[in-house]
Formats: sequence, structure tokens, C-alpha cells
Amino acid sequence: MPLIYEKKNRIAYLTLNRPEVKNCIDPETAVEMLAAWEDYRGDKNCLCAIITGAGDDSFCAGLDLARMIPLNTGARPPETEADRKILSDPELLDNAMLRNFKLFKPVVSAVNGFAIAGGMELVMATDIRIASDKARFGLQEARWGVFPRGGSTVRLPRQVSYCKAMEIMLTGDLIDAGEAFRIGFVNRVVPHDKVVEEAEKVALKIAQNGPLAIRAIKESVLSCMGLTEEEGLRKEAELAGPVFKSRDAREGPRAFKEKRKPQFTGE
Repeated sequence: MPLIYEKKNRIAYLTLNRPEVKNCIDPETAVEMLAAWEDYRGDKNCLCAIITGAGDDSFCAGLDLARMIPLNTGARPPETEADRKILSDPELLDNAMLRNFKLFKPVVSAVNGFAIAGGMELVMATDIRIASDKARFGLQEARWGVFPRGGSTVRLPRQVSYCKAMEIMLTGDLIDAGEAFRIGFVNRVVPHDKVVEEAEKVALKIAQNGPLAIRAIKESVLSCMGLTEEEGLRKEAELAGPVFKSRDAREGPRAFKEKRKPQFTGE
């Protein structure tokens, strides 16, 4: 199976499972990824997701150029059910890669190796990023005369400095995990064999918090980006209101006063 999807301890795990081709995304992987994201989004018992790659050297090397690009250009006719789904739904791939998919639940990436092209763009779409000390990042599309259309030109300049984003996109050079940390692209760098374990620690902390608050915080950040300060503050108040009226908002302060762990229900 090109994607391993599991759930435990209120965490959804997505593992790209094509290590023999650096976990690049083919039609079957994209279809399964979208199904997993949809399941995670709708599962009230899952409060955080972790995405990583199988094998020892790659998180994701982007799209499978041998199968995906020829399919989209018409050079390769559809051969599988996944091929037909990709062609019938132009937004399927974008949604699978979290380019346009509305997901207000947190995602942690455990970057266990190369995150190149669409792989780096997938990392950009996650909220918290844990990198192996072996991780490498890069957007090399310009080297081959194509465009990094998975969100790079919009997201990367907002996530790191303008000049660093332009250097990464225009030169196609790879950066290592230390540089990714230095420019603020990843949260932390850990030994290679600890990357998923560290991501789990973060995800478990998130899963202990109020689910309504977590979702509203992420929605507010994403919705307010690009708004004027006045518009953003108005949107923030709109999203905060229902949280303060929830049962969880009463349970949290009560638990604090009683010196116990809160029992959130998401209501």
C-alpha cells in the first residue's frame, strides 16, 4: 500500500510508503492521502495528525514524474482507477497535498529525510515541523523549467524571509536541517532515529488540549493571514466567541481551580 494510515492515542498517522522511489506521490498515493485527510478531518476522536515517510532517507521527493506528469499532460492514458479519479477531479491532487484542502485540525510533519519539490510543499502545509538531522529541503522546479505550483510562491515567503524564499526557489539549491531551523522553516532538529518520537511528543501535547480551541486557533491564523489588522481582529473575535461559550471553556478553568487535568469533550 502506498500510504499507511493508522490511528492511536487520538493521533492520526500518515506514512508515505514508497521508499523505493523516495516516497514520491503517484495517483494511488494521492487518492489514499486525500481519503486519509478527509477521515482525519471528520473524526472527532483524532485531535492531531503526524505525516512522515517510510524508509531511512526520504520524507517525500514530490510527484512521481514518470506516472503523474504524463497522465496530466495526456502523454499517458489512464490505466488504473486512481488514474481515472485524478483526471476526473482536477482538485484531487491539490487537496491530497493540502494545497487547497480546508483542514483546521493540526498536522505535525516528521521529516525523516529528503523533502524535495512537492515534498517540501507538503511540509509547508503542516503546522509544526520536526526534522531529522539527515533531512534536506529544496524546490528544484526552476532547474527543469517548471513551476513550484504546490503553494511555494505563496506560502514560503510568508514562512521565512522574502530573500531566503527567493534564493530557495530561484537557485534550486538544497538546504540542510540546520539551515532550515536557522531560517525558521522547522521547529527543531533531532537525531534521525528520534524524529517520529519527537513528533509524537508534540502531537500528544496538542491532543491533551481543548479540541474546540485548537481548531479555532488554527482557523483564525489561516483565515486572518492577509487581512488588514482591523479585519483580522474582527474575524478572530468571530471565531473565539463560540469557544468561550462552550462546555470545554467552563471545564478548563474549573479544572485549573481544582488542580486536576481537564476532561474536554469538544462541546
